[in-house]
Amino acid sequence: MKKESIVRAWKDPAFRASLSAEERASLPESPSGRALTELDESELLGVTGGKAALEPSTGCTDGVPTCGIVPFCDLEVA
Repeated sequence: MKKESIVRAWKDPAFRASLSAEERASLPESPSGRALTELDESELLGVTGGKAALEPSTGCTDGVPTCGIVPFCDLEVA
């Protein structure tokens, strides 16, 4: 396989999916690692630091914005 096709397969999931199983098996591993779409659930949990479930949040902790999302906080403006 030509270098251009290898790089395209690394970057373009649709192109990679269009390759035969034999062609996909012959691809060298991407220098950036496996695509996130190719990771299983346990590997994805490792990406987020292993936290199994994130609590829904508005970005506020005790009424104090923690990530810049002010409109959702019940803050009194002085």
